[in-house]
Amino acid sequence: MTTETTEARPRRKVREGNVVANKMDKTVVVEVTRRSRHPQYNKTVQTHKRYYVHDEENTLNPGDRVRIVETKPLSKLKRWRLLEILERAR
Repeated sequence: MTTETTEARPRRKVREGNVVANKMDKTVVVEVTRRSRHPQYNKTVQTHKRYYVHDEENTLNPGDRVRIVETKPLSKLKRWRLLEILERAR
């Protein structure tokens, strides 16, 4: 098997968002806000999506700004893990 014939693994998705809940053990809920243009009205529309993120050390608190990355399924709902903490909550 040569390296020329094997396909490279696709890039993992990376998102930035705010921690909104940390009630579970080693899991936080991160809300990611996405801005896009409405196709008909050309108005900027914000959409929100909540991701369950694996936090191994239980260090995150609500209000923290984080960067998360896609990973293999860790549980029924968890498919993301913590990449880095961008800003701590005041």
